[in-house]
Amino acid sequence: MFWSKTRKALRARGVMGINQRNGDYILRYNKRSLYPLVDDKLQTKQMALDAGIRVPELYGAIATEQGISTLHRVVETHRDFVIKPAQGAGGDGIMVIADRFEDYFRSASGRIVTTEELEHHISGIISGIYSLGGHRDQALIEYRVRSTELFNRISFEGVPDIRIIVLQGYPVAAMLRLPTRQSQGKANLHQGAIGVGLDLSSGVTLGGTW
Repeated sequence: MFWSKTRKALRARGVMGINQRNGDYILRYNKRSLYPLVDDKLQTKQMALDAGIRVPELYGAIATEQGISTLHRVVETHRDFVIKPAQGAGGDGIMVIADRFEDYFRSASGRIVTTEELEHHISGIISGIYSLGGHRDQALIEYRVRSTELFNRISFEGVPDIRIIVLQGYPVAAMLRLPTRQSQGKANLHQGAIGVGLDLSSGVTLGGTW
């Protein structure tokens, strides 16, 4: 009864649930055959590059257990970087390294990470524990995007971003995603980031939710 009343109250205020979003919009307006292009970050990145859109530099991709031994070579000239699963979802499996000293690394949340921990994390990504459907995956090591000072007072450590929902070529909704301590510097709502609505016509922020 409680959830029924809550659902009706939210619907009356124009709030759309995930199930309705998926059924009425995602499944209806997107060809299933094209899903793999956006479910795999490596393919999505290549499409963006082909379209002339700038994306974070890819330092390397590791797809096998044997390939983990190349991690040192991939990151040896970089003090900071991001490790993420190519087919991950909800922000799971993303590790943001903000600095390094000798054989140790510091995550965006301030935790000290060893080389062995990085290798273990990559092994988990490859095994598919973060991927859609649990399939084997590959780990992407990328340039770490840094935030502008504009957001320093309203976000924690990571990089806020603006997500725009486009339907058949027209923007229909937008929000600002702000990293928090709980999300460990990730701008992902599933991990505890804050979502702030944006007015499409003016760009002014509206209410936020966490």
